[in-house]
Amino acid sequence: MHILSFGEILWDIINGKPYIGGAPFNLAAHLAKMGSKSALISSVGKDNLGRKALKEAKRRGVDSTFIKVHPYLSTGTVEVEIDLDGHPDYQIKENVAWDNIILDQNLIDSLKKIKWEVFCFGTLAQRNKENRKILNHILSFLKPHHIFYDVNLRQNYYQKEWIEKSLFQSSIVKLNNREALIISELLFNQKLKQREFLRNLVQEYGLSIVCITHSKNGSSVYYDGHLEKIPAINGPVADTVGAGDSFSAGFLFSYLHGSSVYEAAEFAEMVGNFVVSQSGAVPKYPQWLEKEIKNLIKRSKSRSLEREIIIY
Repeated sequence: MHILSFGEILWDIINGKPYIGGAPFNLAAHLAKMGSKSALISSVGKDNLGRKALKEAKRRGVDSTFIKVHPYLSTGTVEVEIDLDGHPDYQIKENVAWDNIILDQNLIDSLKKIKWEVFCFGTLAQRNKENRKILNHILSFLKPHHIFYDVNLRQNYYQKEWIEKSLFQSSIVKLNNREALIISELLFNQKLKQREFLRNLVQEYGLSIVCITHSKNGSSVYYDGHLEKIPAINGPVADTVGAGDSFSAGFLFSYLHGSSVYEAAEFAEMVGNFVVSQSGAVPKYPQWLEKEIKNLIKRSKSRSLEREIIIY
């Protein structure tokens, strides 16, 4: 299946060491590691970090066809400070290459030739007006089965108008519990309780599925009028950079392979728990996780075969 992400590719500087990152890139990289045909629309600088970013994308199996080199803006970087509990604080450099994503007509024509299963995007890359124009143009002609919006609020780089438009354009939405409180106040003028917030969000914006992550307290998924709570799988924490992105990837991959919403969230918790035990947003998968992914794909193929037999 083909999955397309839009937004930032950058370098997270953690304790002086650079790690490739950016929520859309992390999502694309995890999906590629799981076996999806994953591509990213973004821009890097004409510099050493840009060249390294393109190499990292290739090494991690992310299709870089739509990652263009900006002629004069530098590759994005983020200074990340990790507290004692492994939680990050971000200082995001402004006016960098991914703030000015390049998408020419040749790339647009290439996008139109592919049948995309999911289109994924977030909020941060919308801080630039030109990026918002490009995003809206893509959504005007791309017809994926699902549109996935990771709210992913960073610092003050968001506005009510962008968030509302993003919600109206989406079918699946993911946010964390802190973001849920911010969005509740922003959209409904009060901090609603979770069930009421989710019900209002789905009804107001026509969403199919909403996922909320609660760090050490697991996650919640709201769909078809039902709220499911998924217990956490707590283990050691190195840092939580990219934890939400790995959850998103795990959920999408499992759900698209025929798992129920609850099963997909359970798998997402499993992936996220492993990622926070490691440094960096896209660590190498251990054998046990690779085996879980293979089993998930095998079950998906079995379900497809059963459906074919029933239809026949």
